[in-house]
Amino acid sequence: MKLVDQKIVEKKMPARIMRNNLFKGIFFIATCFGLVVLAILLYRIFTQGIGYLNLDFLQNLPSRRPEQAGVKTALIGTIWLMGVIAPVSLFLGVGTALYLEEYAKKNKFNAFVKVNISNLAGVPSIVFGLLGLTIFARALALGNSVLTAGLTMSLLVLPVIIVASQEAIRAVPRELREASYGMGATKWQTIVRVVLPAAIPGILTGGILALSRAIGETAPLLVVGIPLFIAFTPTSIFDTFTVLPMQIYNWTSRPQEEFHAVAAAGILVLLVLLLLMNSIAVIIRNKFQKRY
Repeated sequence: MKLVDQKIVEKKMPARIMRNNLFKGIFFIATCFGLVVLAILLYRIFTQGIGYLNLDFLQNLPSRRPEQAGVKTALIGTIWLMGVIAPVSLFLGVGTALYLEEYAKKNKFNAFVKVNISNLAGVPSIVFGLLGLTIFARALALGNSVLTAGLTMSLLVLPVIIVASQEAIRAVPRELREASYGMGATKWQTIVRVVLPAAIPGILTGGILALSRAIGETAPLLVVGIPLFIAFTPTSIFDTFTVLPMQIYNWTSRPQEEFHAVAAAGILVLLVLLLLMNSIAVIIRNKFQKRY
C-alpha cells in the first residue's frame, strides 16, 4: 500500500513543479512589466525636464514665458496644504480608529459604521470636492483658501487612515494589553504607552499612502475653485493658493512644447517632495519597529 502511494506522489510531482514554475514565471513577468513601465516613465520625465530644473526654477513665479516660469507659488502652496492635511487627517483618523477598536461596543451600529468607513475609501475624489465646496467654501464662507482645500483633502484621505489604523491597532497582541492591566495601568495609559507605540509602524504606513494620494490629487481642488495660475505665495491658511499638480496641469494644457518640458520639471519637483515626505515617515516607522 505504501509503495503504491509513493508511486502516485512521484507521478504528481512533475505536474506540481510545472505549475509552480508557471505561476512563478507569470509573477516575475508582471513584476518586470511594472518596473519597465515605471523606468520608461521616469526616463521620459527626467530627460524632458532636467534642462529646466535649476535654482531659478524653484525661485521664479509662474510666467507666460517658459524660460522664466517657476514653481515657487505652487511649491509653497503644496507645503501649506500638507501642513493642514497631515495633522487634521492623522489626528481624526487615529482617534476614530482608537475609539472604534478600544472603546466602541461590539454592536450592529458600530459594525455598520465600520463598513461605511471602508466603503468611503472607494468613493471618487470629485465627490469629496463637491462636499468641500458645499460645506467649507460656501456654508462656512472660507472660499478657495488653504483651509478649505486642506479640510476637503483631509476628508478624502481620512477613510484610508482610519482603516489602516484599525488594522494596526487590531494587530497588537492581546497579551500586551493584559500585561499592562496586570501592572495596574488604566485603559488610557495602556493605549498611550503600549497600544499606540506598537501600532505606529502600521499607522504610519497607512498615513504615508494617504498623504501620497493627497499630494497628487487635482479633482477636489478644481471643484472647490483653486486657481491654476497665481502670482503670489500664501502667507496664512485663509489665503488663495495653488499647488504643484494644478500648476503642472496648467502647463501641460498649453500648446507650446516648451511648457511641456517645464511641466516635466515640475513633476520632478513633485516626486522629490513626495520621496522626502515618505523617507521621513519611513525613518520614524523603522525607529519604532526596532523598539517594539
